[in-house]
Amino acid sequence: MVNSISSTLSYFILGAYLHVGSLRYFCFMMTAMVYTVIIIFNTSLIVVICMNRSLHEPMYLFLCSLFVNELYGSTGLFPFLLVQILSDVHTVSASLCFLQIFCLYTYVNIEFCNLAVISYDRYLAICYPLQYNTLMTSNKAFIFIIFVWFYSFVKFLITLSLNIRLTLCGNIINSLYCRNYLIVKLACSDTEINNIYGLVATAGSILVPLLPILFSYMKILKICFSGSKQTRQKAASTCTPHLASLLNFTFGCCFEILQSRFDMSGAPIVLRIVLSLYLAILQPLLNPVIYGMQMSKIRNTCKHIFCYNKLTSHADPR
Repeated sequence: MVNSISSTLSYFILGAYLHVGSLRYFCFMMTAMVYTVIIIFNTSLIVVICMNRSLHEPMYLFLCSLFVNELYGSTGLFPFLLVQILSDVHTVSASLCFLQIFCLYTYVNIEFCNLAVISYDRYLAICYPLQYNTLMTSNKAFIFIIFVWFYSFVKFLITLSLNIRLTLCGNIINSLYCRNYLIVKLACSDTEINNIYGLVATAGSILVPLLPILFSYMKILKICFSGSKQTRQKAASTCTPHLASLLNFTFGCCFEILQSRFDMSGAPIVLRIVLSLYLAILQPLLNPVIYGMQMSKIRNTCKHIFCYNKLTSHADPR
């Protein structure tokens, strides 16, 4: 007979960590290196956008929101991973576990909504180039950004409040970090409300961003087929980084669904670890590279800052 553990339990046990012995220090160094690179890349682009007045345009404000979200999501995971890698006992307090769930799930929702807003912005820029500055102003961009973050926070605060009140019949989570679905599976109380709201919230998380993305790209493709070569080139240059980011995000979400909804016990443990960390690592790592390399204004600004600092250092008489 399983002993019931109340929803006020003090900790969870993470059951997916391998005992790698001395390799833990190598894993720690690699994880710390990835986290450091993510912080440097995303922070650098945020500073570049904030410092350069020519980049205070809606498109770059949306990118700034995207990069801030990468830092937010990474900070919700990487410090936790670093502590767990060096720890002999893989436990996490209940309060920290629920906080991590909130951070990671809001990160994913904000990411998707940010990509949706960027797609709509690109639709306006390509399909209505002459009216773009009127249709999408900096004030409207700020309203979109505030809505994206507020909508995501409120939606998952409700999810979290429902889950905290559950009575649980165990405290072992077969994962590297806390997952909402795995905690609900531990419940021995009625989860009907949680399941109903979970379905509604999931539908909202998918449909709210997906509809403007599909609408925007249908319109962009239509004008590309009927427009000039210059229009197609503009669409390709401005949409390529967004499509690459969207594709990478889609892969990460698919891997997350595989991990959460299907039995992966037969798969190699290394594969399960890679799939579970793909979204939290690849998205914040690749986004600044994708946009930094492809967006000419950001690339030229970075070159200007680097060259200016280099010339200043050579001109220093010391």
